[in-house]
Parts: sequence; structure tokens; C-alpha cells
Amino acid sequence: MFRRKHAPDFNSNDAEQRKAKINELKVALGPLSARGEKYCSEACLKRYLEARNWNVAKSRKMLEESLKWRAAYRPEDIRWPDVSAEGETGKMYRASFRDREDRTIVVMRPTKQNTSSHEGQIRFLVYTLENAILHLPEAQEKMVWLIDFTGWTMAHASPIKTARETANILQNHYPDRLAIGFLFNPPKVFEAFFKVIKVFLDPKTIEKVNFVYQKDEESMKVLYKYIDPEVLPVEFGGNSDVIYNHEEYSELMIKDDIETANFWSDDAKTDHANPVTNGTMVPEVKPQPSVLAAKAS
Repeated sequence: MFRRKHAPDFNSNDAEQRKAKINELKVALGPLSARGEKYCSEACLKRYLEARNWNVAKSRKMLEESLKWRAAYRPEDIRWPDVSAEGETGKMYRASFRDREDRTIVVMRPTKQNTSSHEGQIRFLVYTLENAILHLPEAQEKMVWLIDFTGWTMAHASPIKTARETANILQNHYPDRLAIGFLFNPPKVFEAFFKVIKVFLDPKTIEKVNFVYQKDEESMKVLYKYIDPEVLPVEFGGNSDVIYNHEEYSELMIKDDIETANFWSDDAKTDHANPVTNGTMVPEVKPQPSVLAAKAS
């Protein structure tokens, strides 16, 4: 007999039933550290439930794994000086413009890859995700990805190890964060590569991916439906002349690092005093020297 993904009488469109599931998951998690409490907001619990078809047991397991990963990897402690070398070419950044629903847009440009460091690339990805989430409007939980494949060849393809780890982090530790993704001007050769990396992607994620071609008017309409061409850069078929400037972006990230440090600092003090929660070590958050210097100035 096949096991159902969730109780047959559960209706994900019913607000009361959703609320009950969220509360059930919260209780199932048990006591959390101060940092864990902040991370496990109601919206967060809902995202993990969505990722596991509202199965509380599976959602709990997934979320506990994320909490362990965050305690070990410390994504909220990564600072711009740690990853700035990865961003020098503008291969990935939080855009200065937003979509029509005021959601954060992350721009990625695989052709501008400038390092071969697996760990460096992963840390830069995580830093960018954390930064993008920090700047989501209060009512928004999801972001938009705009990935520019103009001029891409197989020489620009990420190693399978990096592609696999990227997919693992995105799907298991940042579930349901993608609103929609645009693959801009992907060449034919990318289709074969995409078939390879698709095996690492959740079907729900694949459904949100759109192939957009600048010379294809109909596909551009899909892009314009989500992003106003007046704010979209010319290189993406829009009318804005905004371009990535590494010096200006670095200044912005240093300021954002202060905001990030302040957001987690009080929780870090509490967690440092009682570092073990549910068997997981919770590290202290400490602003990096560059952030302290920025504060002093």
C-alpha cells in the first residue's frame, strides 16, 4: 500500500488547517536557541512545510538539519571582506532594482566566473542569499533570480561537485525562497548541461524556471510581466542604464554587514551563554574587524 504524502483530509488552501500544521511543527521542534527562535519564524515554518507537502515529521527533520547546518556553517557570520574577491567581476549580486511585487532580485552571470575555489564560490552564494533575504519586504518570503547566459559555453560550466552542493543548499536550507527564475539568452549547448543539473533540482523549482531570449518577443513578455522594463538594465532588454560597479557595491555590502551583525547580535550573546540546543552547538555572532571599522567611521 502506498503511503500518502500528507493526511487525506488536509487542505493546504485552508488557513486554519495551515495554522494548525505550523503550530504542530513548532511544538515538535521543542525548545530552540535564541538564534533558532529568530530563524524559525511562522513564515519559515510554513516554507519548510510547503517543501515537504505539509508533512510535519518530514518538515521537522528537514528544518532540524538546516538548524544544524546553520550552526556549523554560520551563514549569518559571513562578511563581505570574506567573499568580496568572488564578486569582483559582478558574477552575482543583489540588484538595485526590484520586480513588480517589490521582491529582491539576484542577478547571476556564469560567464563572469573568476575563481576556481569550490568553497569560495559556495560561501559567496550563501552570503548573497542571506543578504537578499535580509532585504526582502516584510510581507515577502521569496526572491527572483535573473541569470544571464549571454555568451555562455561549456567552458563556463560549474564543476558537478559545485553544482550539486549549490542545489543541496538552495533546496534543503533555503526552501521555497524562489518566486521565479529567468535564464536569459541560454545557448543551445546549455540545454544539454541543464538536463544534467536538473537531476539535482526539485520539480517545483524546475517549474519556476523560464527560458528567456532577447530576440524572442513572446518570451520577453514573460520577463516584462514580472520586471518593469523601465528598471530593467539594457543588457537584459530593458531601458535602464544601471550597471554593476564593484566599488559602489562593496560600500553597500559593508553597510549591510553592520545591519546583519546587529540583527543577530543579541541572539548571539544569549546563545553563547547557553550554546547547546537540541544537541546542536550554536556559535556566537561577532562583527568582523571591517564592520567595526565601518562603525567607527
